[in-house]
Amino acid sequence: MSQFTVQTLLDTGTVRVRDVLCSGECRHKSDEECTAATHLVFPYRGVFVRHVGRNDAVAEANQLLFFNNAEGYRISHPVEGGDSCLDLVVEEAQLQELTPKEQLRSGSAVAFRRQRRRIDPRAQALVAVLRHSLSRNIAETLEAETLALTLVRRSLGERTSHAAGASAGRQKLVDRAKLVLSSDLSRRWTLAEIAAEVGVSPVYLTQVFQQVEAMPLYRYHLRMRLARALDLLGRYDNLTTLGLDLGFSSHSHFSSAFRQVYGRTPAEFQRSIKPR
Repeated sequence: MSQFTVQTLLDTGTVRVRDVLCSGECRHKSDEECTAATHLVFPYRGVFVRHVGRNDAVAEANQLLFFNNAEGYRISHPVEGGDSCLDLVVEEAQLQELTPKEQLRSGSAVAFRRQRRRIDPRAQALVAVLRHSLSRNIAETLEAETLALTLVRRSLGERTSHAAGASAGRQKLVDRAKLVLSSDLSRRWTLAEIAAEVGVSPVYLTQVFQQVEAMPLYRYHLRMRLARALDLLGRYDNLTTLGLDLGFSSHSHFSSAFRQVYGRTPAEFQRSIKPR
């Protein structure tokens, strides 16, 4: 039985959007594979690691992953639970127009220099809106295409995305910390616990994480938990229970944090993804 479940949500001449669920059975590196087009992959649940040569990237809900056409890669799942991603393929001429030239390799085909970028909360929210709207047949084709291209434009924008600018060693340290956090998003981690798991001092961990991700470790963890809330809002009727399940101390704590990051409360967001 395949470990993948793939649902095509939209397929026009301009953009194809798929919802891809992976059971995460492959804990070690998979056999090498490649894609027949350049894919923009937005993880929204769970975590996996993508290996391109000697370069590894942790894929989680704060990141956009680039799967370049014909570029070999392997996948592993060091954390149990599998993952879910929104997968976009944009028509090549349109993707070329949307992408800042400095992010692309030289050549005629569209290929990204880096294999990931960090996206901002608005892009995370667009991922959720696009997925919920298409899976529930709320959005018409024109609206969905516009949402998809807006998501791509925002995710590639220099002001709204971030490429890590540190050494490979420091990036690996930060990635190990992300895997620790992903192993239990609802846990109230202490800095000492995370530092012990990755084998460095708490002071060094906070310094390196800030340098690599341009935000404090605690804020990044909060973003991961809130991104999970975006995924689950369509399934929960009781938002207090959702907040508690994600490790927030109360509904007001959850609602306040959600609104501060996404600009509206969980209840308001939930109403926006319900059938009209």
